[in-house]
Amino acid sequence: MLEEWKGLLEEWQTLWKNGDTGRKIYNIMPSVSLHPTNWIREDVIFFSQNGPFHAYLKRFHLSDSDYCSCGGIGTALHYATECIYTVSWHMRKPAPNFEQEWLKRVANNLVSRQRIRGIR
Repeated sequence: MLEEWKGLLEEWQTLWKNGDTGRKIYNIMPSVSLHPTNWIREDVIFFSQNGPFHAYLKRFHLSDSDYCSCGGIGTALHYATECIYTVSWHMRKPAPNFEQEWLKRVANNLVSRQRIRGIR
């Protein structure tokens, strides 16, 4: 029985590693696990960047522009770090080469996730 579980986890990991979808989440959590992340809906929306962000809506032709009303590109990171309309929830913006590491740290920090949940 244990060997079956081990084989299933290995297969799941291979599918996750080689998949075409979920890459933004994969970059934060590259390993599969049977333990829940304790993320709520808002966390999933932010880290997958599949939500009410102008850049996402434009990608699917649900908006004419990917610009936020403040003039910046409307990504999840923009709203969390630099948009003038969400300034009370801002966190320090990472340098572009540290963006992935920043997302991993925020994803694994409850206080940071709670700040992100306040962005609306």
